[in-house]
Amino acid sequence: MKIAVIGAGAIGGNLAVKLSTAGHDVQVADARGPEAIRAEVLESGARAAELTDAVQGQDVIILAIPFGAAAKLAGLFAAVSDETVVVDTSNYYPHLSGQIEAVDNGEVESVWNAEQLGRPVVKAWNAALAETQRTRGLPAGTPGRIAIPVAADSEQARRVAMQLVDDTGFDPYDAGVLADSWRQQPNSPAYCTELTLDKLPGALAAADRVKDTAVRDSLPERFAALPADFMLDDVVEMNRAAHR
Repeated sequence: MKIAVIGAGAIGGNLAVKLSTAGHDVQVADARGPEAIRAEVLESGARAAELTDAVQGQDVIILAIPFGAAAKLAGLFAAVSDETVVVDTSNYYPHLSGQIEAVDNGEVESVWNAEQLGRPVVKAWNAALAETQRTRGLPAGTPGRIAIPVAADSEQARRVAMQLVDDTGFDPYDAGVLADSWRQQPNSPAYCTELTLDKLPGALAAADRVKDTAVRDSLPERFAALPADFMLDDVVEMNRAAHR
């Protein structure tokens, strides 16, 4: 597929490398310009591009940008084909992005993002840590493969994103419509807890919006309690422990 990744940070860089390595034609663009794209991302075969060029003629556009930034791209997307699948990977943390009243009052993160962007989106890759995505992908069929939920209103778009999740080394799970994607938002039982395909559905079902929001808002304090030399497994265990 022809894929554009918008955002060259940890998540965007990971996805560009993984998808390019899997054989897709990948362009990477960043608001800071092509020079902001790290050399190791381009070593995978992905190509740096300007934002205005990257969004044209793509099968899929992946938004790996901070939550709340989608509205800044709405003008660019006005000319993007309706057939292009747009994937949102972002998460709302008020202490990082600032308070967003509509989301604080219960609007689902990616539903709000879709409204800002002016077109439908798929929610995917948001529920796995960047380091999990970088280091823990496995071939399909490998025992213990981590699962990632994918939500969208379009079944076709959801299936496209699920195939790409598989290509990045994770078992895709059909998490239903976008309005249900609050179940994979921070800090639900399914969020960044590295669950396998048999465990993920139960975790999504156990989501509780009030409790999960409280767990999300306690993140700075919980991170402060980790050892100074904490590792990926420490963060995953911290997230799991919040729901025991």
